[in-house]
Amino acid sequence: MNKWLINNRGNNFSEVSQRNNIHPLIAKILLNRNITDFQTFLNPIAENSYHDPFLMKDMDKAVDIIINAIENDQNIRIVGDYDQDGNSSTMTLLDGLGYFTDKLSYDIPNRMTDGYGISFNIIDKCIEDNIDLIITCDNGISAIEQCEYAKQNGLKIIVTDHHQTIKHDGKEIIPNADAVINPQQQSCKYPFKSLCGAGVCYKLIQAINVKKGYGMLECENLLQYVAMGTVCDIVDLKDENRYFVTKGLQEINNTDNYGLKCLIEMTGIRNGVNVYSLGFIIGPCINAAGRLDTAKLGVELFRDENMDNVEAYAKILVDLNEKRKKLTEEGFNKAVEIIENTELINDDILICNVEGIHESVCGIIAGRIKEKYNKPTLILTKSENENILKGSGRSISEYDIFKEFDEFREMFVSFGGHPMACGLSIEEDKLDEFRTKVNQNSKLTEEDFVKKILIDSSFYVDKIDFDLIEEIDRLRPFGKDNPRPILGDRDLEIIFAKMIGKNKNVLKLKLLKNNKTIDAILFSEAIDKYNYLLEKFGENVMSQLENNIACNANIDIIYYPEINDFNNVKNIQLNLIDLR
Repeated sequence: MNKWLINNRGNNFSEVSQRNNIHPLIAKILLNRNITDFQTFLNPIAENSYHDPFLMKDMDKAVDIIINAIENDQNIRIVGDYDQDGNSSTMTLLDGLGYFTDKLSYDIPNRMTDGYGISFNIIDKCIEDNIDLIITCDNGISAIEQCEYAKQNGLKIIVTDHHQTIKHDGKEIIPNADAVINPQQQSCKYPFKSLCGAGVCYKLIQAINVKKGYGMLECENLLQYVAMGTVCDIVDLKDENRYFVTKGLQEINNTDNYGLKCLIEMTGIRNGVNVYSLGFIIGPCINAAGRLDTAKLGVELFRDENMDNVEAYAKILVDLNEKRKKLTEEGFNKAVEIIENTELINDDILICNVEGIHESVCGIIAGRIKEKYNKPTLILTKSENENILKGSGRSISEYDIFKEFDEFREMFVSFGGHPMACGLSIEEDKLDEFRTKVNQNSKLTEEDFVKKILIDSSFYVDKIDFDLIEEIDRLRPFGKDNPRPILGDRDLEIIFAKMIGKNKNVLKLKLLKNNKTIDAILFSEAIDKYNYLLEKFGENVMSQLENNIACNANIDIIYYPEINDFNNVKNIQLNLIDLR
């Protein structure tokens, strides 16, 4: 059973509600989330929603270098990354700088042969191609030796990145580039640290526009790429990121980019693109290219203006994503079978070597295993080097996977990450020792393995109306650090219950509260929840409920209220998170 926790930080919400002319529930949610600037949060595209790009360390220096390169007709190469944010960062710079110069090219490392970030091989290609200036995006902050190599060979290099800086004995180590733009630097005074790579690139383009005599808003069409990177890289949807995503979605839904329009159509998105379709439909298609082929496919999709080419790129991306889904499902099932049928099931930290899976889906599988067992998880598989295992880890909030694994860094061939995720490679014959030591070192308890669901507020479902849902929608865009509000209510009577859908994996309910009937739907773990109701109330009661015969079967729920617009008929519906 999941553990439900009520968030009660905001105790003066009535006063805040009156002072700001907002619904008391909205005031409570904002206070619970430590939001203090209500008006900016609720109006994310207001003029004061973004910051001066020149507050970022080295911004002046980078802008001067780039403008000098443009004015002297120098060759500029952008070096991106193979994920969605890397794609978005690359496109932001290509389109943003493309207004001023045609001496632009780009390169993206191959996940399998180059690994992450700018490599010596990529720099050698720059030398061969007579490149004068390299600009990294979504990578470079850890490329200490590579930046030195580029400078030794007469290249100028600007690093733009958003990842954590390297620290050694408490001292920050920054690449010796000509300029380093990264809000994570300790000496950077930029007021918002949680930009994605594309967000950092956008600030650079804003600054160039200002220096060239244009306004900061002249480049807002680039926010279609920035919104994708912000959502898909799962950075905090607060502060400036709310402006990026809100405005970016407007740009996406009015885009004239052939490739983006084609991908939207080919993936079957209807009624406009939103945060969900960015994160779970468009983003995975772009990511699939970097996982299973070349990430350049995603860039070419957005750059090419030939419709035949664009359709071909879009189809390849959709097909690759379908292949990725299949590989992920197969790998997930293999991992579950190994865990369930070995001593791994008793471990605090699940470290599982799964043979025959594609190394690029290890992270996705680790995430799904972590969700299933609510335990820190590392999934590995053999790399091209037969003796080396490569893998990705995903964690729970109670376990800093980077800090804990870093205790055993000497056992790894390579290692990197942050508190909730990591990537590593290790010699196969060291894996059992590593697994033993990590689990011996664990201080996790059984309580840590219970999934916690934080409820924003209790709220009677019979009080929900269309106006309230409209108020809740003002909190959009939802995502990391600003999830959809979760509400709770007790003692609702079930008057209808049935498994529906093509695969009978969705639970449909009708609930009664204070003589008001309301529809409810449950997607996540629906079969498990139906079986729970079956055990709780019995087969006879569930059979009667399927036929609309009430049987005094009452439950507590946590939910998110939404509008179901089926066949152009609008009804209020509860999207259930959990029940008991």
